[in-house]
Amino acid sequence: MAKDITKAIYNEKIPAGVPWHMVIKKGQSLRIVDLEGCQAVDTLFYNAHEHEERYSASDTVREQGSIFITTGTKLLSSDDNVLMIMTEDTCGNHDTLGGHCSAESNTVRFGYDKKYMHSCRDNYLFAVGELEMNPKDLTNNINFFMNVPVEEDGHLAIEDGISKPGDYVEMRAEMDTLVLVSNCPQLNNPCNGYNPTPIQMIVWDE
Repeated sequence: MAKDITKAIYNEKIPAGVPWHMVIKKGQSLRIVDLEGCQAVDTLFYNAHEHEERYSASDTVREQGSIFITTGTKLLSSDDNVLMIMTEDTCGNHDTLGGHCSAESNTVRFGYDKKYMHSCRDNYLFAVGELEMNPKDLTNNINFFMNVPVEEDGHLAIEDGISKPGDYVEMRAEMDTLVLVSNCPQLNNPCNGYNPTPIQMIVWDE
């Protein structure tokens, strides 16, 4: 059911290539909008009160029997609790396995001259510092809107995104959940169409 944007308690545009974080309280809904299409949004989830409990890709994949997530998917924690439930998804294609870009992955995939390009790991480390967390708290993330099919030989491919301008995902928090986003700055593969763009983050109480 469509939500009234005017009743949102938070509604902000997040520039391309930067981090964002917020605690989404139990019962609140978070919408992530891909404003211009083909923009990867790397996202981490934590129990807001105990960061050692965090999103578990393996448990989420096991429980739903699929490596892809969409409407109805329960995002499970490392303690097998439900952090958030995906309630709406206009894109239908989101990666749970590809991880986030870093200086190391940029070097391996694209060459030594790309080592110091800005990455999602840089964004996460900046946010971790603000939150007084430990870099060791960084873990598996979801890449919303990112197209990472599994090839016949089992390798992961990174292909052109299929999200259109205005596509969004919406999630309802089942516990107080710290959401940490890197609006991906990657320029070397098609996950952002080689052109990172802004996203919109919207939160409702109901």
